[in-house]
Amino acid sequence: MTTLPNFLMKRAALTPDRIALEMDDRKVTFRELFRKSTKLSEKIKELGVEKGDRVSIFMSNSIELVELLFALKNCGAITVLHNLRLTAQELSFQVLDADSRYIIMEDGKESILSGVLDQKKIITFDRLASIKGSKFELVQEFEVDTTDTIMYTSGTTGSPKGVNQTYGNHFWSATGSALNLGLHENDCWLLAVPMFHISGLSILMRGVVYGMRVIIHKRFDAEAVHHDLMEQKVTIISVVSAMLSGLLEKLDSATYPPTFRCMLVGGGLVPKSMLRDCQEKAIPVYQTYGMTETCSQIVTLSPDFALSKLGSAGKPLFPCQLRIVRAGEELACGETGEIVVKGPNVTPGYYNREEATLSSIQDGWLYTGDLGYLDEEGFLFVVDRRSDLIISGGENVYPAEVEAVLVSHPAIKEAGVTGVYDDRWGQVPLAFIVENKAGNFDKKEVLTYLKENLASYKVPKELYLVRELPRNASSKLMRRELLKMVPDEKGENPYEA
Repeated sequence: MTTLPNFLMKRAALTPDRIALEMDDRKVTFRELFRKSTKLSEKIKELGVEKGDRVSIFMSNSIELVELLFALKNCGAITVLHNLRLTAQELSFQVLDADSRYIIMEDGKESILSGVLDQKKIITFDRLASIKGSKFELVQEFEVDTTDTIMYTSGTTGSPKGVNQTYGNHFWSATGSALNLGLHENDCWLLAVPMFHISGLSILMRGVVYGMRVIIHKRFDAEAVHHDLMEQKVTIISVVSAMLSGLLEKLDSATYPPTFRCMLVGGGLVPKSMLRDCQEKAIPVYQTYGMTETCSQIVTLSPDFALSKLGSAGKPLFPCQLRIVRAGEELACGETGEIVVKGPNVTPGYYNREEATLSSIQDGWLYTGDLGYLDEEGFLFVVDRRSDLIISGGENVYPAEVEAVLVSHPAIKEAGVTGVYDDRWGQVPLAFIVENKAGNFDKKEVLTYLKENLASYKVPKELYLVRELPRNASSKLMRRELLKMVPDEKGENPYEA
């Protein structure tokens, strides 16, 4: 089996005194990062964590989180990363589904799992840091086909499943990005997206593989990010369109320093008006298409074609391939079908989901469930993302998952969820509800129920009570018809209950 040297160990040997991380007033070299990660590895070993064990993490962006991520790699443990916006029910499901030995949480967050998860599984970071530690055997080589991290993504059925991401996936994702964007000696990537998302984690992996400085922000704040873009010699940043909108407001009539060379935009296509604003302000926007299963970007559109190929996601990265298929046949240019991708950055499958893996990955090709077409020059145009997927502020919202929670409420008989355009978030979910025969639907009470059982970005912006939901001859819900049921300016809706 092919192996690679322990990423951080190798980087610390190559460029020990180069700055690896910056956050607020702190700076950490690669030597220091490696040393601190090994100290944490000793403490993890004291807990009894063995090679191959899964350990969940529920923490905000921080230097400590980065140290922990690499400490787990030193031990050969598999890291399971969880979205901080999950409810207790959602989080506990994922921890148990992954069969994680522990979940490590920052102080103050442990109460979320009180009474929901075995308290023996919960370890706060401060408690971990206080453990004396014991000797451990440093994993000096990573097997490229071995799972390194697991991230949960909700499928179109609404059932969350863990995406296996191997050491090889991460290495090739970093390599593919470098071959696309180039690698400059003074590159610095500003990280203001969550590390529990592949967009954030992939930046950390690139930082170590490239020997590149990464500036960490706990969360995205337009003013703070704008300041660093202007003052800290940042060359690259990853954003979603909602973040880009905020940055454009802060930039106003100014321009970024000439050292800034890449605004990598994912999480859905960028509005045309926004692209034109970026062109006027000489902002080098690289639109991307990717997902958790591809370990970040797999298709990217460079600024050279930002307007001539308006609406396109670009072309596959160098190590990657792409096809458009329908009924097993590859389609000609201009024909819409399912987007199918292949490459060394593509997941080998889902954790403990053999059926889902077999249906999604065939002969090494990942069937994304997204619809698109290629133009005559090979540029990808995404027509629909995973059928009914709603992308709100870069977060994936699957209607089926929200509908399942809605119908679990005793006052609701049926529910349909779809997305609508929103200036700030790109899209937000709307819900259409058929109440049960008792007629005891209470909008305020249902919204409270949703907030208790769903992450905030999944909670519908509006609930509409209707007589019936639009269905086809096979009784399948037609989500694309739901928006026709939104009341007009007069408040009239023929479908309203």
